[in-house]
Amino acid sequence: ADPVLSSREGEGILILTLNRPDARNALSTALLERLADLLGAADADPEIRAVILTGGLKVFAAGADVKEMAAHDAVSILADARPRLWKAIREFGKPLIGAVNGFCLGGGNELAMCCDILIAGEDAQFGQPEINLGIIPGAGGTQRLPRTIGRSRAMEMALAGSFLSAREALTFGLVSRVVPPELTIAKAVELARVIAAKPPLAVRAAKQAVRAAEELPLSEGLRLERALFCQLFATADRREGLAAFAEKRPAKFEGK
Repeated sequence: ADPVLSSREGEGILILTLNRPDARNALSTALLERLADLLGAADADPEIRAVILTGGLKVFAAGADVKEMAAHDAVSILADARPRLWKAIREFGKPLIGAVNGFCLGGGNELAMCCDILIAGEDAQFGQPEINLGIIPGAGGTQRLPRTIGRSRAMEMALAGSFLSAREALTFGLVSRVVPPELTIAKAVELARVIAAKPPLAVRAAKQAVRAAEELPLSEGLRLERALFCQLFATADRREGLAAFAEKRPAKFEGK
């Protein structure tokens, strides 16, 4: 079976669904490879304006594939393909909205943090319990979590393996909203539709600038923001946006 299902939702929206239900969507190398390929194709497809990533209504992803991990030793893990795949997923340039239900643990939580906006079902649970296996998060868990939820709570999750409920994740800023579990995907689609109607070049630039804020000193971030702002003045979409505003009509953005 295909480890990631792909379907179109209306105009400009792609839904990617992790599809290893028997393994609670454990992130095998094959799954990550397929996901990276699908995101690469979506990035290059001008028709796609936003992507939704979900594990379905029951579980997002309960972690890495432990059987696969147990087969590695200290030497073979250095040649692992996974860091390259994680990098490809992180570098996806269009809006990526996560719809999270149930367990979102370990690699699952790291994958959720690759998304730009997270919608969580009330039953969602977030955690980095790698410590229980004698290891630590290896795909960004120790780096993205403290930048998102603060050091103290990130330490508690990494050292004690404790979970965040959906409501706690909302309070700490890990997710942007919490909805009934059966509505996560519908809410993500609703948000994706709003974003898909915006000018694509400006959307891409906005994502790039906000993402850079996690890494750059403020002065450099402000420089990048200004450079991207000025670049957008060369676009037809900017002229259309201003004209539509002046003429009190809806804008028709074409990504040019």
